[in-house]
Amino acid sequence: MHRLVFPIGLAILVATISGTPAASADPIYVEQGPQWTPEARADFYTHDQGSRLIRLSWLQALKGKDGRPFLADSMSRYGFLPNPDGSAGLPVGFHTSGSGDAQLVGVTCSACHTRQLEVAGKAYRVDGGPSLTDFQAFLGGLDKAVGDATADDASFAAFAASVLQTSNPAATDVAALRQRVDAWYRRYHAWASATLPPDGWGLGRLDAVGIIFNRIAGTDIGPPPDMLIRDNMRRADAPVRYPFLWNSPVQNLTDWGGFVLNGNNVLALSRNTGQALSFASFEPKRSFGPFFSYANSIDFGGLEKLEERLRQMGPPKWPKEWPINASLAADGAKIFDTQCSGCHGIKLPFSLFKPSTWLTPSAWDTPVKNVGTDTHQFDELAWKVKTGSMKGAGFPFVANRLQEEDYAVHMMFSAVVGSILEYKFWLGKDTNSPDGFGTLPPSEQTPASGRIASADPQALAARSDSQKTTDAAGGAKPAVAPDSLTIEPGTLLRRTLHRGAYEARVLQGIWAAAPYLHNGSVPTLAELLKPAPQRVSQFKLGTKYDIDNVGLAATQDASSPTRTVTGCDKRNSGDSNCGHEFGTRLSDPQKKALLEYLKTL
Repeated sequence: MHRLVFPIGLAILVATISGTPAASADPIYVEQGPQWTPEARADFYTHDQGSRLIRLSWLQALKGKDGRPFLADSMSRYGFLPNPDGSAGLPVGFHTSGSGDAQLVGVTCSACHTRQLEVAGKAYRVDGGPSLTDFQAFLGGLDKAVGDATADDASFAAFAASVLQTSNPAATDVAALRQRVDAWYRRYHAWASATLPPDGWGLGRLDAVGIIFNRIAGTDIGPPPDMLIRDNMRRADAPVRYPFLWNSPVQNLTDWGGFVLNGNNVLALSRNTGQALSFASFEPKRSFGPFFSYANSIDFGGLEKLEERLRQMGPPKWPKEWPINASLAADGAKIFDTQCSGCHGIKLPFSLFKPSTWLTPSAWDTPVKNVGTDTHQFDELAWKVKTGSMKGAGFPFVANRLQEEDYAVHMMFSAVVGSILEYKFWLGKDTNSPDGFGTLPPSEQTPASGRIASADPQALAARSDSQKTTDAAGGAKPAVAPDSLTIEPGTLLRRTLHRGAYEARVLQGIWAAAPYLHNGSVPTLAELLKPAPQRVSQFKLGTKYDIDNVGLAATQDASSPTRTVTGCDKRNSGDSNCGHEFGTRLSDPQKKALLEYLKTL
């Protein structure tokens, strides 16, 4: 791998991640249609979707670098954007649920889908755009902060005094708090140390598939009290760029691999339930006979409200103060129609011969094609796991019943469908996870046999041989997806994925979505119009934007991190900038005209 290295135990290395410039407190909000009002934006930034990560009082008591509060600077050091209308100093994309001392902090979609650009010293906010957060640094930093707080009695005493809001708490209260925090940390540390790779995702990328698979299969279906199946968890080392959210409701397929049906309210709820399971509590278990219960903390009403917000969110308009050559853009429109619209134009996919289109007759076509780009994300679709408490779960025509060992993606389909049906027909059943991350309440916990050691960088990166998916010495090797893989969420929706085939979306607002390709390996649209061997192998990551080449400016702040990518010789690295050779044979004037037109979309 040739990735920017962010050791997960060193997430607080500000020298590495402070390349994310301090966000402007008063950005210019890019126009995104008449329905995208300040009220809609404020709701999008904090609306609860059922994520339950950690107690607010614990998060407020944690310390980060140099003893500063973990929530210092609203976590802008990780790239999160300040939210003046938020509560408890939380940034955009974080919210609280509950009340008083029982408040829990959760993450919502705007944390990863709100973009800030800088042009000529001015900050521009693009709602729904791919963020430049370092989410791995945040997850690893949280792991280390709790590890440090529980490393010894003295450290925990200071933490407990802050949580309990007294300088001399009773020993029984400290002991009770210690039991709860240890229970949370056993689960979170097991998940974080297994999931986060030593070669970090870097700014603007996230391995959502790996996160979801490890959350469901690794932390939710094992035996009590911790529900862990450690051997099910693998390193999530196939990060992808956050997709832009505008127009998401009208795609007929979604996810980068296009394996999730989309385009109506029911399918949208399924899509959103899958991502909500990343940090929601989830307790599947057999109830009786062939029937299962799917207790969870997902706020389905919140998901439906957020989908309504996405329908209000228009694609961002190129700011009026940035020049556009109208004549050149008109020439570019003609080139787009002949060279690009076949994959990226607006068209309806309905066909009597394609049953999947019957469900979304008015959605836009989302072609899924292999254009020679990186293939690594498909390796995760080959993950097989022990199904634990979900063995036998499934629904006729929708999600096949799970065998004792099955594909993690099949388990995800069962979890999503089961959770939605329980919500629709039985009004759902919330989990009893008062401390977040699916932790059992104290009455259901049993004393741990031993403490987890403090999370130093080596301990965080180390894993047992049985957990590793790769071995630098050439030992254990990861499961690699075949050239095609049949995903079977049921008979009607069955489809075959071809390795390396990704969705091609309508390009409205594409100017605001750099870096490009699904893995964020190309900094500008101008670079994407070059043959792959001529594309840059390194580029800086930061908010400064180049409105001529349309994408990340070559010059960023001095501390901005660098992304190093591979070429076509390493197309399964996860970082290859190979492929998508469309438009590369245009003349330079034609490329300039096409770029000018793409600014107008």
